[in-house]
Amino acid sequence: MRAVFIDRDGTLGGSDQIEYPGEFTLYKGVEEHLKKLKDSGFLLFSFTNQPGISEGRSSREQFRKELLGFGMDDVYLCPHKPSDQCRCRKPAAGMIEEACYDYHLKLNECFVIGDRLKDMEAGIRAGCKTILVRTGSGEEALLQLEGDHEGIFIHNVASDINEAIKWLLRSL
Repeated sequence: MRAVFIDRDGTLGGSDQIEYPGEFTLYKGVEEHLKKLKDSGFLLFSFTNQPGISEGRSSREQFRKELLGFGMDDVYLCPHKPSDQCRCRKPAAGMIEEACYDYHLKLNECFVIGDRLKDMEAGIRAGCKTILVRTGSGEEALLQLEGDHEGIFIHNVASDINEAIKWLLRSL
């Protein structure tokens, strides 16, 4: 099975800050492009760090309901704070590995789309192809790449998720 793992904040919509369910809006054209991915046989997974859950600002269920409503096949989220040092929080690959187990994925046929280097690192660690978008924190991530970030290989840089999906579909 092929899948695309998509970060939430700054990638699907919103900004480079966490916006909780009810405040978050998708970027223009995203639902249409997500449908094209699904129609091409990809499973769609949201994978997102949401430490506000452990702080009581929102719930796992609220995030799941929102993201499934956008067309995701499943939602993988890390509710932990960075200090918890869990194995699911990006840049660790735990959420991707869990989906691989749940859905019997071939990770070399999977993609990660995100706006931060930690999204790219999680994808690389899992063996996925990576696409960095310039929305959200994407421009900052590109500047960081010019620094000392050995081992981070990005397969494509796209202006936004819609362009990322177009590139992905053309590359098949």
